[in-house]
Amino acid sequence: MAQISFDASGVEPAVPFELLPPGKYRAQIVQSEMQATKQGDGQMLWLEFDVLDGPFQGRKVWERLNLVNRNQTTVEIAQRQLSAICHAVDRIQVTDSEQLHFRPLLLTVAVEMDKRDEHLPVGQQRKQNRVKGYAKASGAPMAAATRAVPAEIGRAHV
Repeated sequence: MAQISFDASGVEPAVPFELLPPGKYRAQIVQSEMQATKQGDGQMLWLEFDVLDGPFQGRKVWERLNLVNRNQTTVEIAQRQLSAICHAVDRIQVTDSEQLHFRPLLLTVAVEMDKRDEHLPVGQQRKQNRVKGYAKASGAPMAAATRAVPAEIGRAHV
């Protein structure tokens, strides 16, 4: 048994995590780091985005760009995704991922089945948010999510 002294009256209770509805969200990168891939034979750039406005302000979206991989197609997709991010935040040449931080951009987010659950019946598969595209953010805040338009690039795991 652990002895603690805690008064829950002064702490907001945790709420269940809900996916972002499909839509476009003004966001910014707040954290990034290079990480090893699960197999350990590659590296990916891990990015954490914060939604900046609207009813989902403060929510998180994550992205992994597989920049070092044996599969050249995988690398090319990740490079195109990174290029889209760079263009969206007006940082065309970067030497450190922190140069992309705290610069607003527009994420197109979708909801998809989690590939880790492909072996399960459809009703038991988890869903996840996926980034489907990046664009320059307009100056005006987004009041609410808008319908997503699928794009060829982007994958964020939530």
